[in-house]
Amino acid sequence: MSTSRSRHRRLRAALTAASMGLATAVASLALPVALTAPQASAAGATELYLVTMDGPGLAAAPPGPATEIARWRIRAEQEALLARVGATQPVYRYSTALNGLALRLTAAEARDLVTAPGVALVEEAQVRRLAGRDLADDPARLSPGGARRGGQGVVVGLVDTGLDPDTPLFSATARVSRGARDRAPSCMPEPAWGPGWCTDKVVAGHWFVAGFGVDRLASRATLAPVDDVGHGTQVASIAAGNADVPVRVRGNEIGRYAGIAPDAQVAVYKACWTAPDPADDGCSTADLVAAIDRAVADGVDVLNLSVAGPPTLDTVELALLGAAEADVVVVAAAGGDAVGGTAHSSPWVTTVGAGTGTVRRGEVRLGGGTRLLGAMSSPGEPVRARVVRAADAAARGASRAAARRCEPGSLDTSVVAERVVLCERGGVGRVDKSQTVAEADGVGMVLVNTGAGDLSADLHAVPTVHLGADDGRRLMSWAASHPRGRVILSARPVTRAVPRVLEWSSTGSPAAAYPKPDVVAPGDGVLGAVPGGQGWQFLGGTSAAAAWVSGTAARLRAERGWSAAATRSAMVTTAEPLPAGVLDAGAGRVRVQAVDSPGLVLGVDPTDYRDWLDGERLGLNTPALVVRGEGTLTRTVTNVGRRARYFSTSAVGFDRHDVSVTPAAVRLGPGESARITVRVTRGEGTQEDGAVLLRGGAGTRTRLPLLVTR
Repeated sequence: MSTSRSRHRRLRAALTAASMGLATAVASLALPVALTAPQASAAGATELYLVTMDGPGLAAAPPGPATEIARWRIRAEQEALLARVGATQPVYRYSTALNGLALRLTAAEARDLVTAPGVALVEEAQVRRLAGRDLADDPARLSPGGARRGGQGVVVGLVDTGLDPDTPLFSATARVSRGARDRAPSCMPEPAWGPGWCTDKVVAGHWFVAGFGVDRLASRATLAPVDDVGHGTQVASIAAGNADVPVRVRGNEIGRYAGIAPDAQVAVYKACWTAPDPADDGCSTADLVAAIDRAVADGVDVLNLSVAGPPTLDTVELALLGAAEADVVVVAAAGGDAVGGTAHSSPWVTTVGAGTGTVRRGEVRLGGGTRLLGAMSSPGEPVRARVVRAADAAARGASRAAARRCEPGSLDTSVVAERVVLCERGGVGRVDKSQTVAEADGVGMVLVNTGAGDLSADLHAVPTVHLGADDGRRLMSWAASHPRGRVILSARPVTRAVPRVLEWSSTGSPAAAYPKPDVVAPGDGVLGAVPGGQGWQFLGGTSAAAAWVSGTAARLRAERGWSAAATRSAMVTTAEPLPAGVLDAGAGRVRVQAVDSPGLVLGVDPTDYRDWLDGERLGLNTPALVVRGEGTLTRTVTNVGRRARYFSTSAVGFDRHDVSVTPAAVRLGPGESARITVRVTRGEGTQEDGAVLLRGGAGTRTRLPLLVTR
């Protein structure tokens, strides 16, 4: 019996045990595997299941007769499975990223399929949340976009909430058009997807809702690739929004915008939806797999998935494996506050955590020269005006509590007009509060935390400074004792935050086969466009960070034409190290300006991933390393420079373990490769992380993060 078949049989056996309620572990598998058991349900009741067949889909198949034979084989296998359960039509057929079906089954039928010949995985469809943080509570600081150029000829696929392309950020430009492919993904105009929106910039638009269910949609949801939420448009803006687009707030231009890869094309795959109750919003795994399957068939170069998930191998991860086999750079969000590891822990995905970005601060100046520092992104001249506590300005019929929080319609214009209003956080969104002040003719706002919380430099309807709880109490007390007091609100220069990983960004598991996350990128409020002509908002979370890295990958593929594995290697090995460990920060913060000069890259043949998963390969040539106790690892590095260079090797950052790298130096010509060996021979048994460093004669530094654990 082949190793692959043996693995699938073990997996099916584990799934069967789990379906009978047994506590079963599959310790021999290289990755933690989702042991999804068909749940008990009413007799005859059906649920939506994802069924994955053994072997790959058509993602890596070369064109020709062999591919057509494989296509017919996949179809025959799927038909045989449908016949086994007496089904006529599945909800979805998957044939590119993987070979599988989404279909409605009873619990008994699902249990039967778990042990059916040729079936690798059966799991019930789930609805997952986007990996962005709630705009009402996440920190928001104005972050710069990318350069004026980059990404020409590369297609970035975005599996998200859709896109509103009716903005200059997604119009066809001369550079985008010159880089357009002869063969591009399909983009079909629809009634809700306006004429002219399919351009050289927006080259695909598809939507997938059968898994989520049309009957579960909110009334504002649109059955088209158009974005109802804003998340997908913001993610696309960050990754590939056009360059030199003015950012205007209240009639003032505060800068010019560019995505990280402004000349890249975008392909839209809407698989995330809104429900009547926002708590039910999300993305069905059935729709996500369908979107990934279509994106791979369309031939995207980079695939962005800003959707959270479990730290286990499931159908979504297997679909992303198919994308990697098609030489797609797969970028996914690590998620926030995950327990037991990041989302997307598989080695074929570039998993991105969230770090700090740039900071815009402001101050409130009181009489007597007292200055209170907070967050502010308001452009223009300082605001000088009398101050009023919102609680003292309640409109007729509004409660004092509603006024204190500046809820819509709660403020009395006769009191608020021409004043700076002190509003407490909570109840409604931060920007909603400043809109309430603006509608009551106020000229400014100070937003005050009532407890521990972040400070956020939002784009408000009136100039606003956001203060912490202690300074907020001081200001409230001062205003109460100075009823005719005047304050000055003013912005301070933009600075870069101390680079660090944000506390809510998911961390990796020391038990994982390869350390995660791979890298971090700005995730504390990155500027992007929002739909419906509403201008600009900030996106926080690992969604924003993943979009940043997707844009970086698009720039690099356009500039160097490297494989997906080499592109990923360059982003990891040139990252800026952070004080946090490998399981918090991965290799560190992605550096957009450094990725095209890594000196050395580590390549992975796309077929190696499945061989490793099936147990036919012991390890992968990834840039991230892990040694358990004592052991030896090897990696193959390739010179991607234009000249022959010497590269020295060393291990750095280890105090409690003996780590050595051989050979001490290698000389490589352009395109030549060499193998290095990393040995951990002694340690105190505690976890420690550092790096393997390869210094090139031209000043390059190729840094491989290394985790030594028990």
